[in-house]
Amino acid sequence: MCYDLIVIGGGPAGLAAALSAYENGLRNILIIERDKELGGILNQCIHNGFGLHYFKEELTGPEYAGKFIKMLDDTNVKVMTDTMVLELTKDKKVHCVNTADGYQILNGKSIVLAMGCRERTRGAISIPGTRPAGILTAGAAQRYVNIEGHMVGKKVVILGSGDIGLIMARRMTLEGAKVLACVELMPYSGGLQRNIVQCLHDFDIPLYLSHTIIDIEGKNRVEGVTIAEVGADRKPIAGTEIHFDCDTILLSVGLIPENELTKTADIEMDGRTNGSVVYENMETSVDGIFACGNVVHVHDLVDFVTAESQKAGKAAADYVLNGEKEKSDYISLANGNGVGYTVPQKIRKSADEAEIFFRVRQIFKNSAIVVMDGETRLAKFKREHLAPGEMEKIKIPNALMKKITSDKLTVLIEEA
Repeated sequence: MCYDLIVIGGGPAGLAAALSAYENGLRNILIIERDKELGGILNQCIHNGFGLHYFKEELTGPEYAGKFIKMLDDTNVKVMTDTMVLELTKDKKVHCVNTADGYQILNGKSIVLAMGCRERTRGAISIPGTRPAGILTAGAAQRYVNIEGHMVGKKVVILGSGDIGLIMARRMTLEGAKVLACVELMPYSGGLQRNIVQCLHDFDIPLYLSHTIIDIEGKNRVEGVTIAEVGADRKPIAGTEIHFDCDTILLSVGLIPENELTKTADIEMDGRTNGSVVYENMETSVDGIFACGNVVHVHDLVDFVTAESQKAGKAAADYVLNGEKEKSDYISLANGNGVGYTVPQKIRKSADEAEIFFRVRQIFKNSAIVVMDGETRLAKFKREHLAPGEMEKIKIPNALMKKITSDKLTVLIEEA
């Protein structure tokens, strides 16, 4: 079976990409989703705050996903749920399996990768202590509570202050648990400021910055945890220990793009994002394979995922209908002072404009985002506040694109 476009992943990125490709002329489109229904992670995000940018209204996660799923009703986009993709090859063959059709090899004229991301686990951060029950990632706890209807604990300590951890601090409190503390290794939170206020401050949950867990106690179930302050070297400082009696530890210690399939297709990867290297239209290093959403870099707002994925879907349609765009004549993007990464990593010189997404490495006040064209300053964007937990976006308009003279742009932060 050959399709014009195969979208791997039926979450917000995959849905937006498929609909965009349909709107731009493709008709033979397939979405493959490993869960039993479309929507991805949004299905377990029952809190509001979604859709403010895209739909101009405040929605819950399922409501946001539902709007896109309903849009599919007006198309002939095919959907294959409860299907696991096992391999993607460089020549755009998708190996997948499900209980109804068994093992299949599907061909796509174009592919959009929209597999999302996964959480780091305890094993990835090497917390000392015993290995009792009651230690879960925040996302797993969210699924248990919001979808499965299981309460995961009564006295909770949360390690990490990413958005999922902050939201679960509020959710566990509303379900009757006592959240004793949110503990963050860095001197700043990894989540959005609005979540710090609405999920911690509003419920009097203390946030311990520059702290980490140094011991977990318990044999069959977590019985207690000890935290301590860390120095600039991120090592515990003796004499700063604080002990909590608890039965549950939730981990919100970072997200990793789900890129095993990307690697099997021999697509160029970026060690800064752990995602694929992409051009301004979200095309990867392999002709006709595009990537979008959290599989490229971890977003903070689903509205940005949607916009990025629509770009990928449109580009996939353009590839199938009009052929491959030239890739050799491009501008490389680099991160300078204070910037952790840039997406896209490459911009074709023929591009009309470019949107650049990035995250900063620390909190900045009254600073400026500067774009350097080689040794020449191309653009400057003033900002009153920059934080690692909030993704930044700048646009290079056509007028500035025409002024670029070098093969490299560097994005950096200048402090006032």
